[in-house]
Amino acid sequence: MILNLRASITKSMQIFPTRYSTLSSDALNDFISERYGLRDTSCRLLIRNVSDTYIVENQTDKYIFKIYRDAHRKLDEIEGEAELLTILNDKGASVSYPIKDLSGAIIQSFNAAEGTRYGMLFTYAKGRVVNVMNEEQLTTLGREMATVHNITSSIQLNHKRIEFHIDTTIIQPLETVKPAFVELEEEYADLIAVSKTVIAKLNEFDFTNFSYGYCHYDFLPKNFHFDEDNKLTFFDFDFAGKGYLANDITSLYIHYFMEVFMNRQTREQADTAFATFVESYRKVRPLHGDELKAIPYLGFGFWVFYLGFQYDNFEDWSNIFFGPKFLKDRVMLIKKWMAYFED
Repeated sequence: MILNLRASITKSMQIFPTRYSTLSSDALNDFISERYGLRDTSCRLLIRNVSDTYIVENQTDKYIFKIYRDAHRKLDEIEGEAELLTILNDKGASVSYPIKDLSGAIIQSFNAAEGTRYGMLFTYAKGRVVNVMNEEQLTTLGREMATVHNITSSIQLNHKRIEFHIDTTIIQPLETVKPAFVELEEEYADLIAVSKTVIAKLNEFDFTNFSYGYCHYDFLPKNFHFDEDNKLTFFDFDFAGKGYLANDITSLYIHYFMEVFMNRQTREQADTAFATFVESYRKVRPLHGDELKAIPYLGFGFWVFYLGFQYDNFEDWSNIFFGPKFLKDRVMLIKKWMAYFED
């Protein structure tokens, strides 16, 4: 009896299988201070998401420490992000980039409850998010995005990243989310119908007119900061992968679509702002007219890709909002996105 009790206690003391742990801010602060030689820092959790973001700061400097989750990013993909950002920084692009520790390592590993998790310390993107950009800021954005594309269109990383194309942005995600639409057959049928139209339209383009390389795939204002002098810094290249660079132009246009949809800007204001951005971009890098004409169809892929991502990460992130109402609203939004270009 006593032996059975002891065995039961020993078994209960073992760590139960864990899917997603949150690392202690205090312990991370000690770790970062030692590994990077930083002094008098504090560390606090900024965002708990599919990856966790901590802000590390002292009286003079700020940094971002990002902890990846194995189910979301494998080591090779993390190494690819580090490689891409290092190249961009070395070639003069304005990005938040990973910092080497005292031993020269960029990627750190942690023996967490669910297994090994990896992390990187990044330079801090000074400034703030600006959703309604003025002419100077739009001009800067166009120039700096074109600068990034000039670099990413001419390099080949040693580490694999996702490739964005019809299969990965439309066909696969729609198959992935199908179980979520069991009670929403009409909405799913609408998505399938629109997808067939979109794929047919995309196949009509001569893609030799499109620039190809590593795109950010989430160039929304939440992922770049302007400081008080309107200096711009891009960050969060977590989804960066190979694809048509017009995907990045599209994600910015989606921001302006949402501004109009939420009645924060008029269509005229949004189109004028986007035109200012495009004009500035073209002063640094060519942008073919077909790349702009493809925005409605690449945008459909953007919406569907992230719908698949939200479904895949239900247990760790999207369970607080991913449900029938969200799906109905998102399908409605996607249909409004397509109708937006019929006016």
